[in-house]
Amino acid sequence: MQYFLVKSEPFKYSWEKFNEDGRTFWDGVRNYQARNNIKLMKEGDLVLFYHSNEGKAVVGIAKVVKEFYQDPTTDDANWVVVDLVPVEALKKPVTLEQIKADEQLKDVSLVRQGRLSVMTLKAEEFDRIIELGS
Repeated sequence: MQYFLVKSEPFKYSWEKFNEDGRTFWDGVRNYQARNNIKLMKEGDLVLFYHSNEGKAVVGIAKVVKEFYQDPTTDDANWVVVDLVPVEALKKPVTLEQIKADEQLKDVSLVRQGRLSVMTLKAEEFDRIIELGS
């Protein structure tokens, strides 16, 4: 099992909209490191859903249900997507401030590489964020 975090601005694609849709392909990634992280995702991996810009908080857990394939929004073969489904909302959002203040999360990519839209997480980082959101 691997763990990831994906970021979305709520006005573009919110956790609420994701739940209404029930499934989505994660498109629009145009950064090579984020793309490479998408290529690492395997069916069944868990993904934290983070609201960026507005809210700045982890709000839910998603799961990978289809591994990477060509991004249908572009003809450029460099870009790929995965399919995600929502699993559950966190009882309380875990803010960026909380993450930055937590000694166990000081090395998380969300803090070190704030602009990266798809990032890997260590199991203990994932578990700690879930614990903070419980």
